[in-house]
Amino acid sequence: MATPLTASKLVEVLRAEGLTVHEVRNWRRHNRNAKGPYGPMHGVMIHHTVTSGTDSSVALCYDGHSGLPGPLCHGVIDKKGEIHLVGNGRANHAGLGDSDVLRAVVNETKLPHDNAADTDGNRHFYGFECINRGDGKDPWPEAQKEAIEKVAAAICRAHGWSERSVIGHKEWQPGKVDPRGFTMDGMRRRIADRLDGHGGDSGSHEPKPKPKPKTEYERFPGAGFFHVGRSHPVITAMGRRLTAEGCSHYETGPGPEWTEADRKSYAAWQRKLGFKGKDADGTPGKVSWDRLKVPKA
Repeated sequence: MATPLTASKLVEVLRAEGLTVHEVRNWRRHNRNAKGPYGPMHGVMIHHTVTSGTDSSVALCYDGHSGLPGPLCHGVIDKKGEIHLVGNGRANHAGLGDSDVLRAVVNETKLPHDNAADTDGNRHFYGFECINRGDGKDPWPEAQKEAIEKVAAAICRAHGWSERSVIGHKEWQPGKVDPRGFTMDGMRRRIADRLDGHGGDSGSHEPKPKPKPKTEYERFPGAGFFHVGRSHPVITAMGRRLTAEGCSHYETGPGPEWTEADRKSYAAWQRKLGFKGKDADGTPGKVSWDRLKVPKA
């Protein structure tokens, strides 16, 4: 679970990724929050506008139309690869989609086929509309595709997500075809590459540096693994990650034996992710464990 980024934080992470960001009118307070909850956030959704022209497309996404009030997304990505922020909060972009798809996004596992429309996506996804007619003929400039990659990577980086938290509208809601003109699997590979410290295909013919070896993370050992008397190197590795995340309740540092300090530290991590009540009791669960990214002990 993740608390929505504030307007200022969203601008910060997008610009830190090297993007040109335009703040449109009253976008920081422009939302549909009165119509339903917003958050916790689980992913980023990519769309195409079925329009052409930057000014008119941005205006449409800000204002909406008679059948669907704006904002129709959080940001518009134009052909030059520049970002126009039009909403902050709940936006009318995702609609109802498949709960099985949402579960896969939360767990960052393989997406199932979307065959249901039973879950509110406007609550859980950041939405970005990309200016394209969506007819299969309108080109996708490299600058625009690179901006999609950067936007998604910036938000994933801010929340500690992988590329599997990024989906297309067509993967969420039955009958949708957007974005049309590139594959989401290909875009996710680009996002993964950027998250690993490399940019996407910018058209340069300069040789790319050799990729760094990927860090291997401990798989979730199950909630029953964590109990008084359990001693294992993975508990030490977990404690070090909790300390790095500012969730330490240790007096002398983490060790291999599960203690009350470990439980309190992990509960602080769960609360940081937005969990509450019994979901923040300090017993590790798969979602929070995967977000912690504990290196192999």
